[in-house]
Amino acid sequence: MRHFVLSTCVALGCSALPVMAQQDETGDAQVIRAHGIGVFDELKLPADFQQLPYVNADAPKGGEIAEAIPNSSGFDNYNPFTFRGRAAVLSTIMLESILTGTADEVGAAYCLLCESLEYPESRDWVIFHLRPEARFSDGTPLTAQDVLFSYETLRDKGLSSFRVVIGQQVRKAEVIDDHTIKFIFTEDYPRRDVIQSVGSLPVFSRKDFAENDRDLEQPSQAAFIGSGPYVFDSADINRKVVYRRDPEYWGKDLPINVGRHNFDRIRFEYFSDYDAAFEAFKAGEYTFRREVSSIIWATRYDFPSLQKGWVVKETLDDGNIASGQAWVLNLRRDKWQDIRVRQAIGLMFNFEWSNDALFYGLYDRVNSFWDNSDLAATGTPSPQELDLLTPLADDLPQGILTDEVAMAPASGERQLDRRNLRQAARLLDEAGWTVGDDGMRRNSEGRALTLEILNDSQTFDRVINPFVQNLRALGVDARNVRVDNAEYENRKRSHDFDLISDHLGQDAIPGAGLQQYFGSANVGDVFNAMGLANPAIDTLITSVEAAETQADLTTRVHALDRALRSLHFWVPQWYNGHHLVAYYDQFGRPETLPPFDLGELDFWWYDKDKADKLRAEGALR
Repeated sequence: MRHFVLSTCVALGCSALPVMAQQDETGDAQVIRAHGIGVFDELKLPADFQQLPYVNADAPKGGEIAEAIPNSSGFDNYNPFTFRGRAAVLSTIMLESILTGTADEVGAAYCLLCESLEYPESRDWVIFHLRPEARFSDGTPLTAQDVLFSYETLRDKGLSSFRVVIGQQVRKAEVIDDHTIKFIFTEDYPRRDVIQSVGSLPVFSRKDFAENDRDLEQPSQAAFIGSGPYVFDSADINRKVVYRRDPEYWGKDLPINVGRHNFDRIRFEYFSDYDAAFEAFKAGEYTFRREVSSIIWATRYDFPSLQKGWVVKETLDDGNIASGQAWVLNLRRDKWQDIRVRQAIGLMFNFEWSNDALFYGLYDRVNSFWDNSDLAATGTPSPQELDLLTPLADDLPQGILTDEVAMAPASGERQLDRRNLRQAARLLDEAGWTVGDDGMRRNSEGRALTLEILNDSQTFDRVINPFVQNLRALGVDARNVRVDNAEYENRKRSHDFDLISDHLGQDAIPGAGLQQYFGSANVGDVFNAMGLANPAIDTLITSVEAAETQADLTTRVHALDRALRSLHFWVPQWYNGHHLVAYYDQFGRPETLPPFDLGELDFWWYDKDKADKLRAEGALR
């Protein structure tokens, strides 16, 4: 799972209607008290809503859903808030936040741990009124002291990029009483989503930290005690982890939770490679599979369980912004500082050939950090974009004010596109990397241009190896360096790589998380994989964070997307705008899924009659 990143993707897109008006403590105008908060649009759900519109309120509880973690060397602890060690998948499933989002709005934030929140129109502060019935799974009441403790722990010992951002946002947090806490925001920080940011923080148990002597900066052999619907059940280190539904979960009858959290058990099985995981699925060792291999999807779903109707294979719509999957160059290394070298590397990946020969035409090319949305920049800059970009042009590549937005290079039908090869050769010549007697590109000091593509996936070999062959035709000493998952993670965290694969896709209403991925202050953080440090990007990020209308946000994201793409620190890969899933026919789901979440662990359910039939026929182990 992804480590904790400040994100407003679950908490945006709505405006709470005031139900209480009074003067705030500074004499400002109306104080708003409501059941949710957002930015641009009205909440879809009124204060008295009874359930989410996409769930089955009568979904039965019971059974198990099991999935796989392939290409993994396993896990050795249960703390994903540190980059030391390898945390088990879903290690935070038991933690809740004050506010929570939905899967059918561009991130509305509704009260979960709180009954209501109040804030002035200026959003200089927020008060959360916590639900008195909220409990941790050990029966301990969840109080404002726990919220304050969680905030201070994350502020002081969270990941470095998170500490930078939360320090910019919050001036002070104070407990008013056992069920009331107030956050006061710093004077100059944009107000658009600061309330959502603090409302999305996970809430820890002070008792759990004290009794288990937890240090958020260190790996932990004990799973967190949280207030959520699931608790840790069991694990076989490096092989399997299981979570079970808590029948005493305090919030099971809340309208926000009706029809959700239906499985008694959620199990994840770990596999060292992708093929082993697929074979285990065929054999019925786990029951739900998200397919990410095009060759397997296109050629290997012909096994007996599918032919007998035991397994369902489906392509389901995915309305999310694309993942932004790409290889990223490590800009901390001198050889990648010249943009011409980076462009030359990017020209050597032939997506069109790969999609036809390797991917069975299933994918589209990644071009933007906001693909599959209206936030992706297109064409030449609009007048509004120029207003933002013109003062920053000196810190961005030439042509940022006049050229079409940078697109991933197009290639021909052959693996090695000769036109792109010639263009890349010219770029390297201009950058001072000329061909030596041995056919390798060398600089004026005689050093060869080397490139290691760090890779922990056997499945990825068939994609990387043709890329390597093309690079070597250019004279680059390129290599596909296969390592296990543990070494891959360690080298990524220590920035010991030339090129790695990463996911850089962003939120529909991006906010503080942009600093973690692209901000100069976080050049040493693992989220900023490429080590980007550019003052123009920093300014544009600040501009995006301060946008107060959807129109302004769209324009500012277009400018930021355009600027990021102009720097060519990535080699964009591919995406599929659908969920490719297969599962044993023992589950039920809503007929119409919400646009922003497949939700198999959230609002699908176990059909006992179907499951009994499968077992009787020998479909499952």
